Formats: sequence, C-alpha cells, structure tokens
Amino acid sequence: MNKIVIDPITRLEGHGKILLYLNENGTLRDAVLQVPELRGFEVFCRGRRGEEMPQITERICGVCPEAHHLASAKALDAAYGAKVPLPARLQRELFYNVYIFSDHLLHLVFLGGPDLLLSEDTPKEARNVLGVLQAFPELGRRVVTVRARAQRILEIIGGKAIHPCFALPGGVSRPLSPDQAKEIQDHTRAVKALAQDMIQVFHEEVLPSPDYQALLAAPEATLATHYMGTVDENLAPNFYDGKIRAVSSQGKELFLLEAAEAMDQIGEHTEPWTYVKFPYVKALGWQGFVGGEDSGVYRVGPLARLNVAERMGTPLAQEEYERFLDFFGGKPVHATFAYHWARLVELVQAAEALASLAERKELVGGEVRGKLGNPGSGVGAVEAARGTLFHRYTLDSQGLVQEVDLIVATTHNAAALGLSVKQMAQALVGRDGLDDALLNRVEMAFRAYDPCLACATHFLPGQAPLVVEIYDAHGKRTRVLRR
Repeated sequence: MNKIVIDPITRLEGHGKILLYLNENGTLRDAVLQVPELRGFEVFCRGRRGEEMPQITERICGVCPEAHHLASAKALDAAYGAKVPLPARLQRELFYNVYIFSDHLLHLVFLGGPDLLLSEDTPKEARNVLGVLQAFPELGRRVVTVRARAQRILEIIGGKAIHPCFALPGGVSRPLSPDQAKEIQDHTRAVKALAQDMIQVFHEEVLPSPDYQALLAAPEATLATHYMGTVDENLAPNFYDGKIRAVSSQGKELFLLEAAEAMDQIGEHTEPWTYVKFPYVKALGWQGFVGGEDSGVYRVGPLARLNVAERMGTPLAQEEYERFLDFFGGKPVHATFAYHWARLVELVQAAEALASLAERKELVGGEVRGKLGNPGSGVGAVEAARGTLFHRYTLDSQGLVQEVDLIVATTHNAAALGLSVKQMAQALVGRDGLDDALLNRVEMAFRAYDPCLACATHFLPGQAPLVVEIYDAHGKRTRVLRR
C-alpha cells in the first residue's frame, strides 16, 4: 500500500497533516486528517485558582484568545452565581463582536483568501497572502489598516490586543471612560465601511468565479450533517450569548437549550491515531465517520450558525443572508465551501452590532462587577469564530479548580473535517497526474472550516502514543518502535 503525506498542511492555526492511503492500483483506500500536537489544559489547570482561568485558557491559542477569555469568564459567572451588570455585559459583547469581525477578516483575506481570490492554477509559491496582496493591493492596504483599528478596540477594552486581561468573574476590571468610548466609535465607522466593501468584493471577485461556483456545487464538497450554534430570542445568531440550537441534516430542530444542558447532549469519541476527540450528538450515538440523518456527526461555525438561525440580527447581514439562501434554494446548506460566504455574512453582522453597541450610553461608567456567591460548578459558552466553545469548571469551597472540561469549536468539527478531506481525496486521487494543484484542493477542503488545531487538542490520555520510524541511508524503513 502506498501513502501520500501532506505535511505540514498550510494556512491554518496549529499543526496537522493529511495522510492519503492508496491501493496498489492507485485508488484511494482511506484518508485521515491527523493532529499530532498535544496540549494538556484540562489536566494542568486543576488546582489553579478559578479567577486565573480566563488568563490561562486564552493561552490555548494566539489567534482566538478572546473566545477562551470570555467563555472562561462566563463559566466563572455561572460557578459563582454572579449577575453581570449591564455596562460590563456591553463591554464584553462589544469586545466580542470586534473579535469576530477581525478573525473572519483574517481568514477571508489572509488564510482562505488565496483559495477565494486567486485562481487554482496559481503557482504554489504565490498561493499565499503575498499573492493576494499583489493581486488586490488596494484591498490589502484597507484590510491591514482597518484590522489594526479593530485590534485597537480590543486593546482599549481588553488591556492588550492579544491575550486580554479584562474579564473577571461577575463582570470586568474597569469601566470605560468617555474618551475611550469616543475613540471606539471612531474606529467602528471604519470597520462597518470595510464590511460593506467586503460584500462588494465577494460579489464581484469571488462568487462569479467558475472555480468557486464549481466548488459550491461539487458532490465531493457536499456533506450532509447536523448543525449547532447559538441564537438569541428571535433565533438570530448571537456570538456572545443565547441558547444553543441544533438542527438535523434535514433542518428539523434537535434541541434548543441553555449552555449547560446543551453540553450534556454531546458525547466524545476518541481514536488512537490522533489527539483530537470526535464529538457527536448523544441521542444519535457515534456511528463512525459518516454523515447523514442517522449519524451523530454535526458541524459548528459560520455555516452551522446560518443553518440553525431563522434570521440575522442586523439589517445588512439580513440582506446578505437572504442572497445566500436564494442562491442555494433554502436551508440547510450542506456545501462545505459555503462556509466562506457564511463567514462574510457574519462579518457584516459583527460590524453592524459593534457599531450599534459603541453608541450605547450605558457603556460608559457605572457598576462593572456583580456580587459573587459561593463557588460551585458552571458552564460558559460563546460562539468562537470557528463555532461553539464550551468551558465547564468545577470549583471547590476555596475557589480552586477541581475539574475542567473544554469542547472547542474545531473539536466539534473534527469528524466532519476528516470526512471532507476524504471526500475530496476520493474525487481526485487516482487521476493521472496528481500534482500540487490537486493536492491543494484536498487542503482547501479543511481550510473552508478555518480550523484551529492548537485549540482542538487539549486533553491528555493516560500515556501519549509514540511511534519512531528508523530509515537507512537509502530511505528504506528498517525498524519501527512503538509505545
């Protein structure tokens, strides 16, 4: 049996590799997305003080620390039975919408941008952000400038643009001043303007592309799964707070629950060849790496949030959402490469929401920390850029962490990621001339999810599996050592 290894896979957060196993006749036998890195946060956080968790868990990732910071703070709110005052809640929600905007912008231009804005025959040395900036220099300059302004808002509220330090159990560390609020308002106008321009770029440069149209329609890029995401009382996506809604692959509601109850609906399957776990809907059970109505596999993230929602929360986003649904003829939408378009819809909602929140008078001054009760257990959930993020903590009577359970966005998507890679590989492997462009198409299947593998691998098994392969000077494998 032959093997093709794509290692490292590119333009994502974290480390991973794709293994394609071929039969003797060159057809695909199997394909897996393997995550070889290990993070032990669920273990080494035990015994730490609860209030340290927002600063510790945000170190899981340097790209989405904001999501872990606020999921952690919300878990502590619940563990201490604390009610967050309105000024603090508005700070958190504004901050969080800035993060969603900034992170989606990063993917649409820098990480997923080469797949969207450059043709498939672009040489691999130009298939990166530098190639995008060369092809679209004016857009690149605006994105860099406006994203810097978004990062400045994160710095004003969070204390630092990366690894914020403002959220505490029951609220935030300090109120905003009038001058800070005014600066935030100035930045939000530029953010909203760029969001509107991104719609125009998408409809002029991306959607009309035959390559992208083919990807949206390709059977190998269509995966029927269930979906999960957070919605508000109007069943519109809410990134910071709301109830967790899940719908089946046919669009039927599976549950609509508070975060703690929703987390209990999820089971986690493990495999010996990877450090990432595979969540599934408990009521449906783990049926293996298969999609469909009888499978327990579900997806989260931008496409999932649009599939579980009934409307968007802001006007411009609603307009784009309707164009999205008209294009596909309704929902649920199962086209994996529709994740990119869904990400644009969410970017617009985040920009509109933060502009609206920045104008709220209650944002300035006032009480920003609620009273804490006795420590206990709590679940905090937010919609990270890549999907639903759960933090569950159990604290002892002294406020020390006894148990930690994290289900991270990319972990939810792990089974679907592997399925998408396998489907794409099955359609391509076996063709004459399996070249770099075709292998890049396999990578594109996982990049649509914008996975964060660094976030996804945080559990520690009893013993880390280890395989050492020894090769001689001629490249022949002579020995394999296993632990």
